[in-house]
Parts: sequence; structure tokens; C-alpha cells
Amino acid sequence: MLKRNLKRGVAVLALSLPQLALAAEKLVLYTSQPNTDAQQTVDAFSAAYPDIEVEWVRDGTTKLMAKLRAELSAGVVKPDVLLIADSVTMEALEAEGRLQAYQSPQRSAYAPALYDADGYYYGTKQITTGIVYNTAAELKPGSWSDLGLPQYKGQVAMPSPLYSGAALIHLAMITATPDLGWDHYAKLSANQTMAQGGNGGVLKAVASGTKPYGVIVDFLAIREAAKGSPLKFVFPAEGSSLVTEPVAIMQGAQNPQAAQKFVDFVLSSDGQQLVASQGYLPARNGIEAPAGFPARDQIRLLPFDAAAALQDAEANKRRFSDLFGG
Repeated sequence: MLKRNLKRGVAVLALSLPQLALAAEKLVLYTSQPNTDAQQTVDAFSAAYPDIEVEWVRDGTTKLMAKLRAELSAGVVKPDVLLIADSVTMEALEAEGRLQAYQSPQRSAYAPALYDADGYYYGTKQITTGIVYNTAAELKPGSWSDLGLPQYKGQVAMPSPLYSGAALIHLAMITATPDLGWDHYAKLSANQTMAQGGNGGVLKAVASGTKPYGVIVDFLAIREAAKGSPLKFVFPAEGSSLVTEPVAIMQGAQNPQAAQKFVDFVLSSDGQQLVASQGYLPARNGIEAPAGFPARDQIRLLPFDAAAALQDAEANKRRFSDLFGG
């Protein structure tokens, strides 16, 4: 009797295994989000879609793209989805035919300027770059021009566009602004401004007082100030640069349905509430900004030409490297 029941149980298990295998999906995500935020995003998505196993890789946008391009050169498409800092990188991938168009039903809740009209990528946040200073510092800068003044010599840190996608767009927007331009970067170089690494390094330098002033993305400074760090974030008088941390599906993705679910999730009301809870300014209309941010219409933005930024990206990096090294 026992033997007959065991045989029946094995037969039932053998029949059910293929169904389980078919039900289980996988998703490979490449992201430049900070580690904690990336883990929270994956955890929230996994809670909404428990049948999808998520594998994710995190690094700065520039390093992540170097890894991706090496894989593409080898004929391999590893990620299904990209969630990286800037739209210029997405524009480049789109122009090369590396992205897959997807008309997300969530797009109607977004301003048209925040997503690609053909559905190749969607902005998920509004991240500005401004000035941060240590609250114990003697000076209180209010404009980009202030950082080039003699009294700031050797006291300013900023992320390098050779590493950070947000910093590369910031450079494009600053140098395209007539009253700032490359003269602004020349003054920063002459003022011995420290330019290396990403925004995290700037945060540490300013919070510790090693460099009392810095150029940084808004959420890092505002979020740490709310936790008690001695930081003050300033939206500069001339205007702030903006990146939207877009999400996109890779052409040749092995799990396109799971990828579409991920895109819809990060754009959904729940996904954008998570964005706000992480301390970012959400991209979706109707989601309240987190504490410490002004209303969106009170933030002055610098003008931006994505096509020009893409065309000038390599030349801008070389010119920056000539000024600051690296």
C-alpha cells in the first residue's frame, strides 16, 4: 500500500514540475541606483510579482555601460531592463537599435517631456543637481558662480562626468548656458576644485567637512540632512540641471514580458510612492514630493538639448579631462 502511494506521489510531482517551471519567470536588471534603493525597488517588485525571480547588477552609469557594451560586443544581451541615471545614454542606445519600444499604459500619468515618444525609455524620477554645503561652513553659496570665487579655493568637491552620468548631463547643461559655459569649469579648475568619483564621494567629503562645499544631486543631500547630517542643499539661482533616471527594455531581452511588468511597476502609483518614500522627487503627476523639496514649479531648470548633449558627450569628456585630469 505504502509503495503504491509513493508511486502515485512521484507521478503527481513529475506532472506538476513542468507547470512550476513554466510559471516561474526571471528578470535581469542593470541599475545605477544606490545599493539600498536598488534593493528596495527589487523587493517591492518581487512582492508584487512573486513568480518573477530578479537578478540585478549595480554600478555607476559609466561603468555599467562599459560592462554592457563589452557584453554587446561579444554578442550577448544579459540585461532585460536598464534603470540608469540619464536620458542621453538611453538616446545613444536607442540610436544604435539597442532598445525595445514599449507603450506602457502608465505613460498617460507623465508629462510628455519625461518619456520617449516612441516608448523606448521612461523617466522615473526628477533628480536635479545643485550645491551642498556643510552647515558649519563660513560661506553660504547661492549660485554656481559663487563656487568660482577666490574664497572657495580648494574647498569644493564635485562628481566627475567621466564616472557619473548625472555629472555628464550637468556639464552639458552648464556649458550650454551662456552666462556660465566652459569659463565656469575653467574657474573651478583654477580654484582647485576636487573632481573625482560620483555623488557619494561628494556627500562624504562635505558631511565630514573635508570639503565644506560641493556639487551634488538633490536627494542625497536632502535625505541625509533629514537624518541629521550637517548639510544644506541649495537650488542655484541660475537654475539646476536635471536627470530623470529612465527605465528601458533591451532589444533582444530574454524575458520581455517580465521586463514590461517591471517598467509598468516603477511607473505605477505604487512604484512612484516608493520613489517618494526613498526621498526622490517622483516623475509621475499627482504624487506628493518628499519633505525637504520645494514644489516642482518652484525649481528653476537650466535649458537642455538631449541631441546636442549626446553629440558633444565625448568631446566634453576630453575637454573636462584636460582641465581636471582623470
